[in-house]
Amino acid sequence: MNDQLMNKVKTVKDAIEDKKGLDIKVLDLSKVSDITDCFVIASGTNRSQIQALSDGVEEAFAKKQIFHQGIEGYDTANWILLDYGDIVVHIFDKDSRELYDLERIWNDADRVEA
Repeated sequence: MNDQLMNKVKTVKDAIEDKKGLDIKVLDLSKVSDITDCFVIASGTNRSQIQALSDGVEEAFAKKQIFHQGIEGYDTANWILLDYGDIVVHIFDKDSRELYDLERIWNDADRVEA
């Protein structure tokens, strides 16, 4: 993972940690997918916190003039997806994270410590 992408990952991770997000995982998909280079996966405890985590990521990136290409799930907030092209952020509630289990689906992706 290049330095520019690692800086983005750190920005996401810091924003999520600042809002008390849980169980943050980073998957490097660059060798296994053409969809994106990286997933950041995190959890929140309730709808309001999940939306706050998403807002925090958007605010942190906006300060760097980076804006999402798409966002899904904000209103229901059981799974919010923020697409930044080379990095996709998934913020789940507990039940949805267990149900969709992206870490298992993308098991062949490298885990990244950021």
